Amino acid sequence: MMEQEIVPSIPEGYKLNIVLLDNHGFSSIGGLSRSCGNEGLGTSYRYRRGDKYEGDVLPLDFAANAESLGACSRRVRTHEELVHALAEMRKQTRTTVVVVETSYDQRVPGYESWWDVAVAEVSERERVQAARKKYEEARSKERLFF
Repeated sequence: MMEQEIVPSIPEGYKLNIVLLDNHGFSSIGGLSRSCGNEGLGTSYRYRRGDKYEGDVLPLDFAANAESLGACSRRVRTHEELVHALAEMRKQTRTTVVVVETSYDQRVPGYESWWDVAVAEVSERERVQAARKKYEEARSKERLFF
């Protein structure tokens, strides 16, 4: 998705400041997938090991990709580097991307709510069957406010 913002900004002369959080996949959707009994299939950028994607992280380089599209870029790993990169970003005259590596497994704390995300009704996998049972129990408690 980064290309959709960067490419038009360069020839049009628009300056964008983009902070890209790289968690090596689709962490939030992966967590939702696992809660539905589906092991987060296809939500992490990793090499296949056997029948699962649990190998090394794919060497995707979003900073290099941004530069290849004509933007300035910085990769940061610490708070101090981020503060410095943001200050430098403000001085640039063209689109700049700061890439911050984050943890795929880190989650936000609970927020005492429930998402009505349906779980497969039919599956041979016990984890999916258990998730479906929890889904049906939660759905029975759902209240509509319209």
